[in-house]
Amino acid sequence: MDTPALFQAYREKMNKRILESPSKVFKRFYALDHQTYEAGELNAKTKELIGLSASLVLRCDDCVKYHIGQALSVGATPGELIEVFEISTVVGGSIVIPHLRRAMEYMDLCMEQA
Repeated sequence: MDTPALFQAYREKMNKRILESPSKVFKRFYALDHQTYEAGELNAKTKELIGLSASLVLRCDDCVKYHIGQALSVGATPGELIEVFEISTVVGGSIVIPHLRRAMEYMDLCMEQA
């Protein structure tokens, strides 16, 4: 598994490459995504936890890693992440379990490096 630092470096490199393309669609989508997770009626931590749950249910490992890192950076605790993992597993069913394994491993890596 990639370390959090390797994952973040690759993500930044490829996002830069994507945003250097002439596509207005990519630029607009990335801007919308960024704005969606800014604090509003819901604080940033709550939004990241929601994003994490949706990512687990949709089985997007890169998204799960991203939202784990973001949630921790805005003050989420490992206990809160585990509760989100629980909700996601119940909502998504047993097909979520392989992604849950990787999510738990990535959370542990993040906590070791904190």
